[in-house]
Amino acid sequence: MTDPTPMQLVGTALFALAVLHTFSTKFFEHLAHTQPRHAGIWHLLGEVEVVFGFWAMVLMVCMFAMSGKQEATHYLDTRNFTEPMFVFAIMVIAGTRPILQCAAVVVQRAARLLPLHPQMAMYFLLLALVPMLGSLITEPAAMTLAALMLRDTVFVRNVSTQLQYATVGVLFVNVSIGGTLTPFAAPPVLMVASQWNWDLWFIISHLGWKAAVAVLINAGCAMLLFGRELRGLGKLTASTTPQVPWPVMLVHLVFLVGVVVFSHHPAVFIGLLLFFLGFTTAYQRHQDPLILRESLLVAFFLAGLVVLGGLQQWWLKPVLMGMDATAVFFGATALTAITDNAALTYLGSLVDGLSQEFKVALVAGAVTGGGLTVIANAPNPAGVSILRGYFEDNAIHPLGLLVAALPPTLVAVLAFRVL
Repeated sequence: MTDPTPMQLVGTALFALAVLHTFSTKFFEHLAHTQPRHAGIWHLLGEVEVVFGFWAMVLMVCMFAMSGKQEATHYLDTRNFTEPMFVFAIMVIAGTRPILQCAAVVVQRAARLLPLHPQMAMYFLLLALVPMLGSLITEPAAMTLAALMLRDTVFVRNVSTQLQYATVGVLFVNVSIGGTLTPFAAPPVLMVASQWNWDLWFIISHLGWKAAVAVLINAGCAMLLFGRELRGLGKLTASTTPQVPWPVMLVHLVFLVGVVVFSHHPAVFIGLLLFFLGFTTAYQRHQDPLILRESLLVAFFLAGLVVLGGLQQWWLKPVLMGMDATAVFFGATALTAITDNAALTYLGSLVDGLSQEFKVALVAGAVTGGGLTVIANAPNPAGVSILRGYFEDNAIHPLGLLVAALPPTLVAVLAFRVL
């Protein structure tokens, strides 16, 4: 491990504070109620999506003071903000009424084929089928669809806190591992697939089928555990709004596919998003309010993670490279809880001479731990932004999420290490 520069030490200290802050958002929300004079600033600091953006701002102020304008601006210019911009674009499009109704039709028809109570079948598919769709439409889109549909079918009802946290825990884990059926949808896989020459068959045979087994087990266990409560909710429907004409649905799907296909080209997918906004304005009667605020907050969170994460390589890389294949699987699972899982696999791609076993273990561990915290996987902030309003104090407690995500994470560990 090379000696860190003063700026790297400051960056690591601020990163640690940001991680601690994510576990303290409920405390700031409590302050907002007990100290109404400064409620605005406490509410701001209690927004989990603001955390990393706030501490990234502090980092840049420190960098301007310590290193000067030229180095600070150069550092920002060399960061890659494609992922935050893509997540913003895909959330806006995937969260529209036509896309949700299209997804609802697919889920409802699939639910009729299952020999289960309708409410249980719907719940199972929202936690199993939709997360695995992330392998085609990308994980952020799958998270947005699943969270919005769960919101409208389950969370709007008077459900228990245990069901709420269990649902979020399973959803986050399943989205993280459910994107490993293809080499282009999950950021941790995407970061290394071309570098390591992993094609579709390699991904499915080494990761995908194991992930699918874990997703089905996790969704099935959650459904059975809360079956009695689910059956008592009454009829679950994904939408009660007027039906959207199929040509409008088709246009939305074309925009969604276009953004996914050009996900690595911001100039293209942002242009498509602007055209899409014009289309929604022209056909407002078929639209609900766009989730622009939620999408911007999530993008801000991820951009802050990119800025802060850029100064963590000095300690992350030696830690990862000092492990064997077994150790790196569990090490990556644990490290993912405090840093984005795509960052871990990216660091691995920079090292030459790694064995195939080591590479697979690194990626498997990174996706396995992707549901443990909000920052573990890029789509998680999207789910939090959509669902947190239905939790006590309008916040998903990080410790509650961690505890709820541990059982499905253990299932994923067993699937990747035993199967």
